[in-house]
Amino acid sequence: MDLVSTEGKTCSFDCIYCQLGRTIYPQVERREFVTMTQLTRELEEVKNNVVADYVTFSGMAEPTLASNLGEAIRIAKSILSVPVAILTNSSLMPREDVCSDLAQADVVVAKIDAANEHMFRQINNPVVGYSFDQILYSIEDFRKSFKGKLDLQMMFISINKNYASQMADIARQISPDEVQLNTPLRPCPVKPLTPEAMAIIKNEFTGLRVVNVYQGLKPEVMPLNLEETLRRRPKL
Repeated sequence: MDLVSTEGKTCSFDCIYCQLGRTIYPQVERREFVTMTQLTRELEEVKNNVVADYVTFSGMAEPTLASNLGEAIRIAKSILSVPVAILTNSSLMPREDVCSDLAQADVVVAKIDAANEHMFRQINNPVVGYSFDQILYSIEDFRKSFKGKLDLQMMFISINKNYASQMADIARQISPDEVQLNTPLRPCPVKPLTPEAMAIIKNEFTGLRVVNVYQGLKPEVMPLNLEETLRRRPKL
């Protein structure tokens, strides 16, 4: 589900590998994009036709930009009676109100693509004013109090592939339930790493539960709106 739902990409990052293209609307302030009346109506319309393991908030934007994220999580759980997952780029996690909203989810998947500040700016092109270290500390703090499942998602490309050891150390410091090692397989300006390169990277993450994008079998996902989903995430 997309709580921002703008025509062009609205994000606090402008990642060089993003399958959705460049960020059209750079955004750092939280606000309401989709009303809870709209969300409730759409969920009520589909609740009897959907069998789901999770409701996932992602889309054409960073979901934590939606100031009503916490309320949306509560509504989704109430209507669909399934766990809620949030995919976040982690950019706003230094904010207390954002972490309070995320804490209501059952699964939070937080992104880390860099090993240091320079790489963070090179890969993620952040709009937010928070430093790389501030974001890392906020994820660590969130982990300590979060009662759900926290996963880390790391995208590896040529820029950061030689820093897998340092990124593995960061992951160990956070101690997530799972680390998802990705490389961009959908169409984008950046070439993916080979399966062999990703296997070498995975070897650095000893002691952690790891899923490699080339090895993990992904379950079939049923979108609520197929046309909108394909616009956001073209098929491989």
